[in-house]
Amino acid sequence: MDIRNLPVDLDAFGRVSKRRALIEKELDIDLSALQISSRQIGTADEKNCEQMFGAVPIPIGLAGPLLIHFSTGEEHSVYLPLATTEGALVASINRGCKALTEAGGVRVASEYVGITRSIAFEVKDGKEISGKIREREEEWKKIAEATSSHLKILSYEIDTREDVLFLTLAADTDEAMGMNMLTIAAQAVADFLSTTLDIPILTIAGNIDSDKKPSARTKYRGRGHRVRVEATIPDAIIKSVLKSVPDALIKTARAKLTIGSQLAGSMGANLHAANMIAALYLATGQDAAHVVEGSLTDTKVHRRPDGVRIRVKLPALLVGVRGGGTNLPAQKQCLDLLLQTKTKLRRSTQLAETIGGACLAGELSLLAAQSTNTLAQTHRTLARGKR
Repeated sequence: MDIRNLPVDLDAFGRVSKRRALIEKELDIDLSALQISSRQIGTADEKNCEQMFGAVPIPIGLAGPLLIHFSTGEEHSVYLPLATTEGALVASINRGCKALTEAGGVRVASEYVGITRSIAFEVKDGKEISGKIREREEEWKKIAEATSSHLKILSYEIDTREDVLFLTLAADTDEAMGMNMLTIAAQAVADFLSTTLDIPILTIAGNIDSDKKPSARTKYRGRGHRVRVEATIPDAIIKSVLKSVPDALIKTARAKLTIGSQLAGSMGANLHAANMIAALYLATGQDAAHVVEGSLTDTKVHRRPDGVRIRVKLPALLVGVRGGGTNLPAQKQCLDLLLQTKTKLRRSTQLAETIGGACLAGELSLLAAQSTNTLAQTHRTLARGKR
């Protein structure tokens, strides 16, 4: 089945439609539900998906408003476009937003540690080569930064094990998530060092960067944006909005987040942070596979005289507002909705801090549902339409 060599006079919509028709005929199957309009395709057929023959629609639900105190000291109410097929998720996050907003909002702090990429070389003497790489730091940094006007090397690390040396680069990639940008820079650095130091390149993605994989290094050192979010919810709001009581929240949090996570050896002691991250990543055109790093999130809950304090620490949010899927028509509109209110932050950082706030809203609401044993009934009612 040849779906690559199509008539040259076809536009994106024509190519997508032609491929779908060829597949339907060859495989004798109806794919009409995968049709997509020319307005929705954007650059997807050329830049985002090879051999594109349609699109799978994902429902978008709205939660909010959520009052966020950003790291700049600015406070704004935001609305969250959530792409999901999981019934009850949007409703739960919406309840969390209501509780948090009535409680005075969430406070967010963040740190940008940069995107990372690890180059692996074959070496005979790791210590000697490490020294030579450090000696030539100024040269190879210039080579990396010459590949893009939007890239700046922030730091680097060298690890050696047996006959393999890893050079891990961390870079500021401006408003883009930047994985592809840094990969191109890493290739240029690898080529230079390989030729100059006579060390064979094994790979420019050596897994120490842990791209799209969970790792202790990412959890404790961070990757992309590290975000911390917290809020205190008064007893009255816990009762009126969350339909629970403080002691029940604390007991459930201890059982689930502390004891349960420890017994499982979980790398992320959270309730369901991946749900909020995935829903917002999908809606705004982020690389959905980076939800893996987001799942390293830790959530802590403490009793306070004035209520219950909940803190969420996200060590790795890899987001951007340029490049990748963020330029596609629907995803761009969701980004515009989410970032409608401008802050003094770089837009990619504002996005990361907003996702952090959404995570806390989802964590709080699910904790309340589990503390009252209403989770199953909620899914039965909202996800299955039964009462």
